[in-house]
Amino acid sequence: MPRLRQVSRAEAGENVLKYYNSLFGDRDPVEDPGTATGTPGNWWTVFALVPYVFDHATSHFGMFGMFADKSVSQLDGGVRELAIMRAGYAQGSQFVFSQHCKAARRFGISDEKIAAIPYWEVSDVFDAKERAVLAWADALILQGGRASDELFEALKSHLSDEDILELTYHTMGYNLHAVCCKALRLEFDDVDERIREVPVPGEGEPADWAGGAWKKED
Repeated sequence: MPRLRQVSRAEAGENVLKYYNSLFGDRDPVEDPGTATGTPGNWWTVFALVPYVFDHATSHFGMFGMFADKSVSQLDGGVRELAIMRAGYAQGSQFVFSQHCKAARRFGISDEKIAAIPYWEVSDVFDAKERAVLAWADALILQGGRASDELFEALKSHLSDEDILELTYHTMGYNLHAVCCKALRLEFDDVDERIREVPVPGEGEPADWAGGAWKKED
């Protein structure tokens, strides 16, 4: 379950109801969750807690995609979705990655390329432009923006200044959503922490991994 309270249909303002109606029809998404793409839909019900945050986030979605009246984005959709998929994967957000695999197909990205996103560095399915885009996404997400001059020049050989700014903005925008979803346990990122100590089975003694003798307390 999400870590924050969800906003019911009865509580939602007009700005939120527009999206509730589109995604959930007449249902109350808190009492009867679920969207057509199989998500719980609780990103919407939690972000609705703060109307101006909700409006800011949905205005980003309105630049392209299913809620755009007319896309204002000049960036090639396939380029954008490659970077967003990689951002979702690199940040460990099942929600962002999964949703944008679907979006990528709408912009002509093949299943072969989608499957290779986790190991793009050693895959031969991407061309030089796509590799530069994916490397740029990694520099933004995994290296905190430490992008080399060589990488920038490779990207600049394929994209305009305007495209690079837009690519950077959208990639970091979805990095925000990836982090928020994990922290707030939203959508497909409502998962337990898997990194923990694994106990010794039964009454056995722990392995002497350090090379010294284990001593029992008297």
